[in-house]
Amino acid sequence: MGRHGWNSGARRWRLTALLGVGLAALALVVTLLNTLPGDGVSTAGTTRDGDKVHGTPAAPPDGTDPEVGWGFTHTQYSADEGESAAVGRVEKRLADAGGLPQIQHIMGWGADNPEPVEGRYDFEAMDRRIDFVRASGGTPVITLCCAPDWMKGGEPGVDSTDWSQAALETAPDPEHFDDFAALAVTVAKRYPDVRHFIVWNEFKGFWNDAEARWDHEGYTRLYNLVHKALKKVDPGIMVGGPYLVMDSVDPRAAEASTAVKGAWGALDRRTVDAFRYWNRHKTGADFVVVDGSSYTRDDELLPDEFTATEKFTAVSRWVRQQTGDLPLWWAEYYVEPADADDDREGWSEPRRVAVQAAGMMALAKGGVSSAFYWNPENKTGRDCPGCLWTPTDSADGGRALPMYDLIARFGKEFPPGTDYEKVSVDTPDVRVLATGDVVLAVNTLDRQTAVELDGKKVTLQAYEVKWLKR
Repeated sequence: MGRHGWNSGARRWRLTALLGVGLAALALVVTLLNTLPGDGVSTAGTTRDGDKVHGTPAAPPDGTDPEVGWGFTHTQYSADEGESAAVGRVEKRLADAGGLPQIQHIMGWGADNPEPVEGRYDFEAMDRRIDFVRASGGTPVITLCCAPDWMKGGEPGVDSTDWSQAALETAPDPEHFDDFAALAVTVAKRYPDVRHFIVWNEFKGFWNDAEARWDHEGYTRLYNLVHKALKKVDPGIMVGGPYLVMDSVDPRAAEASTAVKGAWGALDRRTVDAFRYWNRHKTGADFVVVDGSSYTRDDELLPDEFTATEKFTAVSRWVRQQTGDLPLWWAEYYVEPADADDDREGWSEPRRVAVQAAGMMALAKGGVSSAFYWNPENKTGRDCPGCLWTPTDSADGGRALPMYDLIARFGKEFPPGTDYEKVSVDTPDVRVLATGDVVLAVNTLDRQTAVELDGKKVTLQAYEVKWLKR
């Protein structure tokens, strides 16, 4: 026993200090060994068990439906972070609305690099987003984009991620397609309640410069590998693509296709070629995904912002015809041209909401069952054009804005499987969409107008979006 005792307080202090230094040094060595692999690449904060189930997954429905309804996409800033009162306010509002379907990407748009070093994972930000979707009662959808740097010629390492737009939008190298599919499997195992996966985003990095066309062969190969890998995890997982931008051009342009055209313009033939290739060579799809704007690639609204939305109907019908009426999703849809900073803040909010409503109506008329509004939430402040809610950086934040009211009500009244009915309206200046219970009316004029709608006299204010019971 004596050898374990202390002869004096001073000796005890010196020995304790020495042990402390030794332990600290040992901890530093262990940390360095964990964070600096043989090649000196940092893995700090990562884990090897990325496929470990996160949190408490919501129980998936017995029969997964490939049609999820009308929802939104989380972008760089969203309601998963901020003051707890504001975050809770948004969660409760979404849950009270029945839980809107929500998309989150695995890298970028609010998510960190999920695999900064091969076999080492960082899902902290992604976990937080999925937790938010769960808390708000929403249907989670994951877009499998983008790829870690080491899969596309960049440097591995926690601090080496290149977040520039050019780097983020680079596709994985073909020799890493299998690695990307393996990452998709890791994500699927981590979030078993996510039953819907979209493969990649807008063909980013799949442009063939030499031939001035899309590398649809490369994308389709990646899609098929991911599709096969996810189905091995669980055949019930729903997989869709190709998330191709339905670019349109002036009908007189050399690249204009004759396959789909209208007053709004014509689809780019290279887009048509890419879609047809994927559709012919895909191994399978539970739903089809596209995106795009009502305006042309040159930001022209032909012939005006409301008539331009008819593009959504025409393109949707064409896509469904090509795919044998597979459920069709629009992962993004835009009605207001962006400025040089990709902001859409030039219109008044009533005009923005009215054109958005017309666009959603056009999608529904084209047979679309699921579509996602790209929510442009600001990080701070009270002004947030086009946002669904005010920023959550303050306790008073997270309050619903007009666009939220439209999206939530539209999703409630027109879920997948809705039977639409024709209603009479005595002027083309008012757009309508109706079921046996409700009519959505949109005034396309910037002035008050009186109409006879469904046999009733109705007055609509400038750009008013009005719900009427039948």
